[in-house]
Amino acid sequence: MAKEEAKFEDKLNELEKMVSELESGDVDLEDAIKKYTTAMKLAKECSEKLKNAEESVNKILMENGKEEDFNVEE
Repeated sequence: MAKEEAKFEDKLNELEKMVSELESGDVDLEDAIKKYTTAMKLAKECSEKLKNAEESVNKILMENGKEEDFNVEE
């Protein structure tokens, strides 16, 4: 069975924890490099997830069933 992907909030919490640990300065160099690499991966995944969510939210379903970009006219 495939491993279920972690929720956005879980990834964000893990990222925040890693950043705090790195900022504390109490992490040895090798561990800091591993944490930094993992944190960058998580940051990229979270950014992509937010971008996809924003794109989905910015679409509306028209009466004819087609999706179109939502634009606010000012």
